[in-house]
Amino acid sequence: MKGISFNTWVYSGFPSWLPSYPLDEVIRRLSAMGYDGIEIGCASPHAWPDHLPKERRAEIKKLLQAEGLAVSSMLPAPGGGPGVNPSAPSKEERDFTVQHYKDVIRLAHEWECPTVIWIAGWVVYGTVQQQAWNYSLSGLTECARYAKELGVTLVVEPTPTDSNLVETADDALLLAEQSGEDNVKVMFDTFHALYRNEVSSDYVYRMKDKLHHIHIADTDRQPPGKGRCNYDAVLKALKDIDYKGYLTMEVGFHTRQADPDWYATESLAYLRKKVQEIGLG
Repeated sequence: MKGISFNTWVYSGFPSWLPSYPLDEVIRRLSAMGYDGIEIGCASPHAWPDHLPKERRAEIKKLLQAEGLAVSSMLPAPGGGPGVNPSAPSKEERDFTVQHYKDVIRLAHEWECPTVIWIAGWVVYGTVQQQAWNYSLSGLTECARYAKELGVTLVVEPTPTDSNLVETADDALLLAEQSGEDNVKVMFDTFHALYRNEVSSDYVYRMKDKLHHIHIADTDRQPPGKGRCNYDAVLKALKDIDYKGYLTMEVGFHTRQADPDWYATESLAYLRKKVQEIGLG
């Protein structure tokens, strides 16, 4: 396992506007807490590519290196005004989304980030499910070929809580396989598995060799150990398959009532202890 990482949503303006902190501040805080990596949400004020000139990108890279914090992964922000839906019925939106993904992939390469998450999108009323799937697959394939040249892997995430296209482990595996690209893998989020009343450790065994990344979040986006997910079983399963990626917290961003530092410290303390107990690290 590469280490423990933290997603920046709870520190940013997506999808709740508050609380919100500059990316520099978040990097310093997570480094001081002892995190190994940071998963950067690609939305303002952190990493919307169009808002990051060359000089600013260099500043962030220098700070990451100084703080000893690796960029584990990057996650484009779906929904909202621009949509960023690769399955949209509008060709203009699909084209925008593919270009946005390429911009994020380029930014990931510049920040030495190996992984970008593919959110397959959602079916808009009036669009046939298979057509939406084909739209997403086409965008994924184009982006994967672009990413391959830069040494970046795309991971397909099932997101049943938020969408209606890629909802299960098998959905993610099928979309990845149909892309035909060897730099397309899969991931899952324990929160989404809980939403479907499925067993998170089953996802580990089902995805197995294709599992490249994982999000950790308990019931209601609480820190691990605060809900009903069996993390002993999840970590044991990850050990069984010899998982090589990061454990990335994606917690707390569902409400402006969240104290980001509490979510980050609680998550790290719990998972560090569990990782040592199971011998995953």
